[in-house]
Formats: sequence, C-alpha cells, structure tokens
Amino acid sequence: MSGELFAEVLLVTICLGMGGILKGATGAGAPILAVPALVLLFDVHFAILVMLIPNIVTNIFQVWKFRSSLPEVSFVAPLMLGGSIGILIGTYTLATLSSDVLSLFLAIAVFGYIAIRLGKPEWKIQMGAAKVLALPAGIGAGFLQGASGLSAPISITFLNAMRLPRPVFIVTISLLFTIFTVVQLLALWQGGLLRQDGMFFSMFAVIPISLAMPLGAHLAKKVKPQTFDRVILGLLALIAIRLLAGLLMN
Repeated sequence: MSGELFAEVLLVTICLGMGGILKGATGAGAPILAVPALVLLFDVHFAILVMLIPNIVTNIFQVWKFRSSLPEVSFVAPLMLGGSIGILIGTYTLATLSSDVLSLFLAIAVFGYIAIRLGKPEWKIQMGAAKVLALPAGIGAGFLQGASGLSAPISITFLNAMRLPRPVFIVTISLLFTIFTVVQLLALWQGGLLRQDGMFFSMFAVIPISLAMPLGAHLAKKVKPQTFDRVILGLLALIAIRLLAGLLMN
C-alpha cells in the first residue's frame, strides 16, 4: 500500500469511527459526522459512496432488533414513499451539480439542522399531524440524502419533534435510512456514478463504524444526553464552518 493510500485509509477510518460513536450513542446519525468530515477530505460524491454499505448493514441490524416497535403503517408508508421519491430527485442533482455547489448545499443543510434544534427544542408534532407531513418530510429528507448524503436536517429533526420513544425512533429512522440507501445505490448504479475506490472504502467502512458503536453506547451512559447533544451540535457547526471556509479559499 502506498503512503498516500495509507493516509487516505487512516483519515477515512477516523471519520467513520466518529460517526460510529455517534450512532452507538444516539441510535442514529453516523452520516451526521462522517459525511461532512469526509467531504472536507474528499468530495460529496465520494462521501456518499463510502456510506452506502455501512448504512445498509447497520440499519438493517437495528430494524431487526427493534422490529416490534415499528409504528403504524399509515405513518410509515408515506414516509418511506416520499423518501424514495426524494432520493431519486436528489441523486439526479448529485449528477448534475458541481462538488462546490453540493458542499455549499451540505453546509447550509447542517446549519439549518442546528438552527432548528436550538430554536425549537421543545416543539412536538402529534401523530395526526405527522401522518399528514410524512410524505413531504420523506421527500425533503430523501432529496437531502441523494444530493448531499445527509438527511438529518429533515429526517432526524422530524422524528425527534414527534418525541417518539427511543425504540420507536430507532426502528423508524433505521428503516428510513435502509430505504434511502437501497434506492440511492440503485440510482447511482443506473446513473453510472458508482466508483471502484468509493465502493472499496464502503466495504471497509463497516469495520470502524461497527467497532466504534459500543464505545458510543458506553459514553452515552456516562454523560447527560443534553451535554452529549450540545457537543455534537458544536462539532457539526465547526465542520459546516470549515466547509464554507474551504469554498471561500477555492
């Protein structure tokens, strides 16, 4: 292995490990840290490819583990349908826009996620309203996932706002992420956007994420959820600022 390739593998491993810690601590969200960090090192397209296989593996595991907590079909079905539609639109956007534009889009999405989390910490969506919003929320989240590899500004915010019990939240977000990833993989393949290097790192990425998840679960028991949440939001803000700074320096 050349020195340059070794350095890339090491950097990707660190990014994925950080994402795995977050996923282990919260039950969701490995791409929240991994994707923006990978974009800093490479580009949006590469970051999306790297997360494909680990997203499928880890989320299918969580869907199976918490399958008894899956909410009613009248809520889940439109959310998944909207997500599939949004993924196709977002993946087309990925194929037509430049890396700089997508990086800017991702930075704005991260800042939007932070603003919503800080501005409306106690906001709650009742199930009746959630069923009405499920389809558009799914489309929006899918679009973000397809275009930037990060659906959290809509997907996690929407489900968090419903104040779902942890098992219900985990199985719902994991099922949504599984649908996202499978549809996105097919769309990328159909569009000729799969790259050999990205798929190599994607297979490798399962290892650091899986190994880091128990550490995240352990840390979650040692600190208050509010403290951990604020640390994550701070890291996201720094990553988004670095993304914007990189664009200004180009």
